[in-house]
Amino acid sequence: MSGDDRGLERTPLSPRQAFLRHCTKPVLWGVPILGAYLVLPAIFPNLSDDGPIGRLFSVALILLLGWLAAGAVRAGEALIRDRYRVEVRDNLRARKVHTQLEITRKILLVVIGLVALAGVLMTFDPLRRFGTGLLASAGLAGLILGLAAQRTLGNLLAGIQIALTQPIRLDDVVIVEGEWGWVEEVTLTYVVVRIWDLRRMVLPISWFIENPFQNWTRTSANILGTVFLHTDYTVPVDAVREELERILRESPHWDGEVWRLHVTDSGPRTMELRCLMSAADSPAAWELRCEVREKLLGWLQREHPKALPRIRAEVEDPVEGRSQDT
Repeated sequence: MSGDDRGLERTPLSPRQAFLRHCTKPVLWGVPILGAYLVLPAIFPNLSDDGPIGRLFSVALILLLGWLAAGAVRAGEALIRDRYRVEVRDNLRARKVHTQLEITRKILLVVIGLVALAGVLMTFDPLRRFGTGLLASAGLAGLILGLAAQRTLGNLLAGIQIALTQPIRLDDVVIVEGEWGWVEEVTLTYVVVRIWDLRRMVLPISWFIENPFQNWTRTSANILGTVFLHTDYTVPVDAVREELERILRESPHWDGEVWRLHVTDSGPRTMELRCLMSAADSPAAWELRCEVREKLLGWLQREHPKALPRIRAEVEDPVEGRSQDT
């Protein structure tokens, strides 16, 4: 959806539309195959279900049922996604639901694929006996495969845990490995984080269970930003505070909630001013911090140039024999 379309009225997606969008193809293929499966025995009485044609129909019907089930899962996902839009301003609930849908859909599709594959294999007697033999002698092989798949199974379990507990959600702002970005994709085995400079960081999903990280939108998108200024001791703090308030009130990035200015530290040559301000989300906070820093420095250069950091020295006058501060 483009930015121009977000403000327009839209019609909610109906169950019929979702079904037609995702289930039309399996139905169109299934109707003639099912009709042929029902009509051919009447035309050819000697046609057996155990013959090649009968088994071909069985395999086709199993695959069509799996295809239809996958389409139904996608249709249900589309209906729920349509009810929870992420384009709105307060999209915390929608991002929670979308994250759960993303992982649940992938789990269901894997299960449907495995069931369909098992159904196809069970239609052939040689493969059924082969599978039984494998199960009977699967002790050592199962142990080896279990050890080999331990990491993958751990990621799958971590994906299910994240879907339930949701320490991260789609479009969350996070800091991982010292990088700041958004959660772009959550799969059963890995997470893609879109870094602010458009790089992508791909992490195993278990990393978010085993390691600490920052989530700036865990409960809300609102965030506080800070700007530090190092100034001379002669700076007029009250005047800086008034100028900060004026800059914030004129800025489109400030949400109008919080602002403060404090002297937070003092050193041998300078003192530190901390400007605190709130914004609706992290991108707005970043823009606001840059704007405040630039405008306050420009204002100090114009109005109070002596308030910028200076180096003082004591110089003795060789003529009068007196020391002077410079």
